[in-house]
Amino acid sequence: MLVRDAMSTVVLTLGPDHTLRQAAALMSARRVGAAVVLDPDAGGIGILTERDILNSVGLGQDPDTERTHAHTTTDVVFAAPTWTLEEAARAMAHGGFRHLVVLDRGEPAGIVSVRDIIRCWAPARQQVPA
Repeated sequence: MLVRDAMSTVVLTLGPDHTLRQAAALMSARRVGAAVVLDPDAGGIGILTERDILNSVGLGQDPDTERTHAHTTTDVVFAAPTWTLEEAARAMAHGGFRHLVVLDRGEPAGIVSVRDIIRCWAPARQQVPA
């Protein structure tokens, strides 16, 4: 199975000046754990995850004044839609993260998460006789 079969194609996109509270509200409303941050001034495509927001709040920072650009990961590992789920899982395990931005022709085409991979693998694994 390929990344394109598992990824979410509805990608929440934020700008660098959204507050963390705005980001959290949008992520919560869409029930996603990560958002793509498009910041042409900082090199293009980054990712903001629920963990980034949690870390900021845990440090006592104000989510109403903290901006996404200060908490965005910019050294992103990108997946291709043609990667296998094994390749995606290996990249996540190696990098210690739970989301991959999927690029197609240089543009964000989706996000694949550990949960997406588990959803694809779990039904196949349940059918195997014990």
